[in-house]
Amino acid sequence: MDENDIRGLIAEVRQGTLSRRSFMRTLAAAGITAPIASQILLWNDVAMANATLAYKPTKAGGGGPLRMLVWQAPTLLNPHFALGTKDQVASRIFFEPLAGWDKEGNLIPCLAAEIPTKANGGLSADGTCVIWKLKQGVRWHDGKPFTADDVVFTWTYAADLATAAYTTGSYKDIIVEKIDDHTIKVIFKAPTPFWADPFVGSVGQILPKHHFGDYAGAKSRDAPGNLKPVGTGPYKFVEFKPGDLLRAERNPDYHVKNQPYFDTFDIKGGGDAVSAARAVLQTGEYDYAWNLLVEDEILKRMETGGKGKVEYTTAGGIEFIILNTTDPWTEVDGERSNARTKHPTLSDPAVRRALNLLIDREGIQKFIYGRAAVATASFVNQPPQFKSSKLKYEFNIEKANKILDEAGWKVGADGIRTRDGKQLKYVFQTSINAPRQKAQAIIKQACQKAGIEIELKSVTASVFFSSDVGNPDTYSKFYCDMEMYNATQPQPDPERFLNQCVSWEIASKDNKWLGRNVSRWSDPEADKAYKAAQNELDPVKRAALLIKVDEIFCEANIFLPLLSRYIVGGAVDGLMTDISGWDVTTWNIASWYRNT
Repeated sequence: MDENDIRGLIAEVRQGTLSRRSFMRTLAAAGITAPIASQILLWNDVAMANATLAYKPTKAGGGGPLRMLVWQAPTLLNPHFALGTKDQVASRIFFEPLAGWDKEGNLIPCLAAEIPTKANGGLSADGTCVIWKLKQGVRWHDGKPFTADDVVFTWTYAADLATAAYTTGSYKDIIVEKIDDHTIKVIFKAPTPFWADPFVGSVGQILPKHHFGDYAGAKSRDAPGNLKPVGTGPYKFVEFKPGDLLRAERNPDYHVKNQPYFDTFDIKGGGDAVSAARAVLQTGEYDYAWNLLVEDEILKRMETGGKGKVEYTTAGGIEFIILNTTDPWTEVDGERSNARTKHPTLSDPAVRRALNLLIDREGIQKFIYGRAAVATASFVNQPPQFKSSKLKYEFNIEKANKILDEAGWKVGADGIRTRDGKQLKYVFQTSINAPRQKAQAIIKQACQKAGIEIELKSVTASVFFSSDVGNPDTYSKFYCDMEMYNATQPQPDPERFLNQCVSWEIASKDNKWLGRNVSRWSDPEADKAYKAAQNELDPVKRAALLIKVDEIFCEANIFLPLLSRYIVGGAVDGLMTDISGWDVTTWNIASWYRNT
């Protein structure tokens, strides 16, 4: 069997005329082993997911209902407070940015008439300003016109520290001027190579001034629009039950011709990833399941003879562990894990290094995540030019024991290492999800062999990823010793993603724990490299600076990267989706349709 034969079989799988099981059997008969055949199918799945969607409907509406499962459950609908991806997914069906990122990392106009370039006069030669021309004729869901005033207002709203928006970092250091009703100018304080951050993608969604103008600053949390949005998007708000159900209906005045196809759109929350996968892949009760963090073998069984398929999209997501170098058990000024405190044992670099050696990344990938992830030691993995070639991982219990011995941590009668009366005992938390609990168990077992006791804690996902300032169990509060979750890189440039590593983004009570630096750890060299990258116009030099930031946090073992993850979703047969690894799942929801 040659390459052309295999390509022909893949084409039949794509067309639905050959089942995946028959494909595997055919290759096995030709002497191609099951693991290689599975990898070929994965490449096919990723290629299909990364193909540009050709929109075929010739009129808006008529598609009936679209039903999505977001099992972690959205809890608010203001995109500038959407600390968790689940809330960004829900917000994006109502609110829109000036432009979004497609799956190939290209900027696509949304509320903008065009993408700024030097050729059309939108980009200055010195990198200090951008002119955006806005699409005309766009109306908010209440009929009011969308204008430059709304864009300027969104800037002042997000930039105001009293608003405590999670997007503040994208807006606080710029100036936005209105040129006319459909043109705005963004001015940067210095040459800015990555200008496509404010008003773009997940951080760029525009708010209506006439709905939020009275609720800026300290009043921001009281805005009715936080739960009853009025946007410009393809769907209009109908009903929202936080943590449970979101209902929307087609916007008949949407500004894109022949879109959206579906008449109604429901997002159902709750449950878990396994039940969400089953409801799409096996029963077809729902059309799309978001974030299928499910063991790969379970997904394979569901796909066989079911009613849907798993989709894999290349992305910059990273499953990782953060080690807390602050004290999560002592309260200072009304908050634990205060940046001015010091962790009793994790402040020791030797302990952090040993913990990194006690993670069996390849085992976790092979036996739990399978097709959905690749083991890694780097926090940034995509695009390839931003990935460190220096960072390496190793699973070595013997070496971890030796490091702890040399650092003076002695194994006591109870089997737990102790030094100066302090024991290596830690609370390790993550969200409730079977793959994460299994990964926790694998890590705990290895730690026991090195004299480290781990107490596992699992938090309901809707709580763990909540921005509720009164909840002590959110990942951003980090009231434990170590925690694990997936960080999503929101755009193909990692600059904003790496602001999790800078001192001015430390999460605290003062910023309602919306600061991006959840670790609370900082390094002057990381700050320096990050600031330099923000103004470096040479792309090679800039990539090197951002890689340095990544390496500082990983080599200090503050970040313990585990897996570079694909975006994994489940789609019912016939549903045509457009998923981007550089934007939220619903970034182009108006283009989805059913191929019947």
